[in-house]
Parts: sequence; C-alpha cells; structure tokens
Amino acid sequence: MSGLAPASLALPKQLLALPAGAFITIEKLEQGGSLQARRLSTGAVQFYWRYANEGRTHREPLGPYDPVSPPKKLEPTSRGLSVAAARERCRQLSLKHTKLQGIGGLKEAKAIERRQYVADKEAAATRATHSLGKLLDDYVKHQANQGRISAREAKNLFDLHVVKAWPALAQTPASEITQDQVIDMLRRLTEQGKGRTSNKLRAYLRAAFQCAVDVRVTASIPVAFKAYAVQTNPAAQTRRDGRFDGADKRPLSADELRTYWHLIEKLPGLRGRCLRMHLLTGGQRIEQLVRLRWADVRADSITIHDTKGRPGRGPRAHTVPIIKAALRDLQGFERVGDHVFSTTKGVKPISGTTLSGWAAQAVGDAIEGFQLKRVRSGVETLLAANRISREIRGHVQSHGLTGIQARHYDGHDYMLEKREALELLAGELTGAVTRSKAAKPRRETASASLRTTR
Repeated sequence: MSGLAPASLALPKQLLALPAGAFITIEKLEQGGSLQARRLSTGAVQFYWRYANEGRTHREPLGPYDPVSPPKKLEPTSRGLSVAAARERCRQLSLKHTKLQGIGGLKEAKAIERRQYVADKEAAATRATHSLGKLLDDYVKHQANQGRISAREAKNLFDLHVVKAWPALAQTPASEITQDQVIDMLRRLTEQGKGRTSNKLRAYLRAAFQCAVDVRVTASIPVAFKAYAVQTNPAAQTRRDGRFDGADKRPLSADELRTYWHLIEKLPGLRGRCLRMHLLTGGQRIEQLVRLRWADVRADSITIHDTKGRPGRGPRAHTVPIIKAALRDLQGFERVGDHVFSTTKGVKPISGTTLSGWAAQAVGDAIEGFQLKRVRSGVETLLAANRISREIRGHVQSHGLTGIQARHYDGHDYMLEKREALELLAGELTGAVTRSKAAKPRRETASASLRTTR
C-alpha cells in the first residue's frame, strides 16, 4: 500500500486499519528515502525512515503514531508523532545521513555510538572499582601486610572521616580527586576543633596516593595500585597545620611516676603484671609491647618489633633487657599460645586500648590528666634528669636511631647500657636511688661504658 498522498483525509484511518506486521509507504521524501509505517503486534503504529546505503536498504525507527496529535504539529507529544512530525524527523535523519557519508552513513555512526556507549559504561564500571574508598582500602591492606601498627589507625580515620563523612567522594575515581577536595576534608576536621586529626588524615591520604603514584617506579608496591592511574598526589599539594603537630605528651614528672608505680606495684593478676612490665622495660610503645610473643622472650631479655620508620624497610627488632624487678612479673605470665600479653590463652594479644584502660582504672584521680602514653615520655625525662645520654635513652626506647653510622657501622648492642639505665629507673621508682652523690658512680659508669664502645 503505497502512493498515499500526505494530505489524504483517509490516511489516519488507513494507518489504524493496517494488519499486524504490514508496512505502508506514506510518501517518498525529497531529501532521500521514504516515510513508512507498520502495525505492531501490540496494536500500535510505528513510523520508520526507509533509506538506502551502499546498495542495502535500512529502516530507522522514528516513534509511534499519535492519532490525536494536531496534524501539523512538528514536535512529538508524550504519546508519539503526528504524520507531519514523522516527516520532519525523516528530514533531519536524511540530512544527518548525508553528513556522515564519510564514515559510512547513519548506520555506521550509530554502531560507533553504541560501541562508545559500551566503552563508556565499561570505563565507568572500572572507575567505580578504583574509587578513592578502594584506594584507601588497598593502602590499609598494604600497611597491614607490612606489619605496620599504623594500619589500624589509618583505617579508622578513613572510615570515619572519608567514607562516612564524604560518601560521594569515597565513590569518586581516585584519579579524579583534587587538591580542593582533600582540603575540604581536612578543613571540616579543623573547624570541628580536631586539628591533630586533620593533620593525621592528611598524612595517611598523602601516603595512600603516593603508593598509587610510586607504583610505576617502586617494585615493592603491589601492582594493584597501578590500576588507579593516579598521576599526581593531591594530598601532597596541601599543607599541614603546624599548630597541631605537637603531640600532647606532657611527660609525667618523677613524683608522678613514683605515684604511678606505687599504684600498680601491688596490683594483682594480669593487669598488674602487664602494667609493671610496661614501666620497668622503659615505657616501650604500647602497641608494640602488647604484641610480644613467647618466641621473642629470653631468660634475660625480650625482643619487640618496631614498625615505625621508613616505609618498605620492615619492622626493626628491638631487644630490651629484663632487670631483676621485672623478671618476677615476666615469669608470672601463663606460658601458653603465642602471645605474652593475652586474655585468650595466648591466642591473640590484648589491645593497646585495653592496657591504657587498665592503667587509667588503676590511677583514678590520683594523677591529674593521666594517660598511659605519658609514662613513656616521663621515663625518658627521668633518665635525662639522671644524666643518661640521649643516645642511650634512644636505645632504651627505640627512637632516634637514624643516620648512616647508627644503621651501618655501629654494631654494638648496648645491652649493658640499657640494663644500667633500666636498673636506675627501677631504683628511682622504688626509692632505692636518691639524688645524692652516692648515685653518681652508677650514672658515670653508664656514660663511661658508652665512651668505651665508641
């Protein structure tokens, strides 16, 4: 059924009377091709533009026929097209087909568009799997695999102050994160009065992005970071706020340390043994000490593993002498499982938070503003006041041991010097050592011992 005039009054009836599956040519178009219609199995009438390309004919769907649309209306309605609107759509497609002849016409252009759509969709899916949140997860896993205690702190900061606080940013591809967005995350914390947390978050964000940047030049970084396609580090372009850099150590004074000792000296059970071991070994880093394993315990020393320091270097073994005052507590631990500081038969260690909580409960209100971390700085301050050199204090507490000389040339284990320093500490706590001339030979002996080893 062809040759129908566009203005024929019988056209609407003929369209609606089409049998299902049948095509009708409504008219040939001056621009090329023809306007056709077909009755679908659903009963609706569908318009098509029929055209030829490279010796083959094709039909391009235009939309359904709207029998109640004004006959001269050129814009589609919510129900479909008038005949005039279908004709106009054919004209537009014909012009587009002519312009696209250089790439194969309308059909090839649509194929290109489909391929691009699929590629864009796949790219979007790939980007979604390499979001900021995923990058931070991979960084935490990388740190944990290296045995770094900081992995737990990093995860907590990321979960609370990135994923939860900025869910849209967490789902954004890591390669698209900008400096301004990082600053917004940090500013939020600063405005909440959490400047120290802001600086910590910045440091961890910077480290995570740097893994994705350095993966191209550092073989020890897992290849998974390469897929993030991060070219620059947006966190590295920000500045930390120096006002919040100083950690609130507030070392315990000598009198406060003695008060603390008297509070835990007779504390029974596991709590007392753990707290006394922490103090009598020189206030070691809490998170490292609580992970002490029986495999690293000797008759006169323990070895803990210092995970602080340069990334990629791995934990550094730090051996601490066990003085007589601490030996009884060490022998009092139940020797089962792997871990010494444990409430689960050595299956897993207690957390640093648990040890800090035990200390806070033991102290109560006896020491104003008490925190277990203040013990470490208090011990160093007390040793310094007793003329123990900075170098020996560093060997006791495993800090400040940097430089080529310390890493490569100085092979002395400093066990004698560390033992003397810890015995002096115990004497100061119990009152066995006083600030009198009688105490000076011990301090001078430690200094002399240091000189003889150089």
